[in-house]
Amino acid sequence: MRKSKPKKRILLPDPKFHDVEVTRFVNNLMLQGKKSIAYSIFYDAIDMVGEKMKDSDKAPLDIWKQALENATPQVEVKSRRIGGANFQVPMEVRPERKVSLSMKNLIAFARKRSAHSMAEKLCAEIMAAYNNEGGAVKRKEEMHRMAEANKAFAHFRF
Repeated sequence: MRKSKPKKRILLPDPKFHDVEVTRFVNNLMLQGKKSIAYSIFYDAIDMVGEKMKDSDKAPLDIWKQALENATPQVEVKSRRIGGANFQVPMEVRPERKVSLSMKNLIAFARKRSAHSMAEKLCAEIMAAYNNEGGAVKRKEEMHRMAEANKAFAHFRF
């Protein structure tokens, strides 16, 4: 590489929970630079999760973190061209990318849900992921299945 690696930007913790991971999630959730709206959507969703899961002994933020963990893929397949043929080579996912993928999948499948507000959609997807259901967890399992099916090409790793 000719250029130097770009510096990692330091994220400030969010105002309510003082957690950097929440800020990262909100940055992924944000559209057209409207961060305050993204924060309000996230906080409303977390409040809804707290109301709907009162019987659970966990805090709503812990439920969200567990949902993220349940939607986090460990392996993925990458296309690799070898001798005129394309192979799907299973690769382990970098830690930074794991978190990024789980957040993006959770948000993407929340957007596809049917409900009135984005907060309701996000709440439903968080609760589904917490219970190992929903689109984000299905996507993770699909990625794992693809990697398992193409395990024979693991020696092509680069």
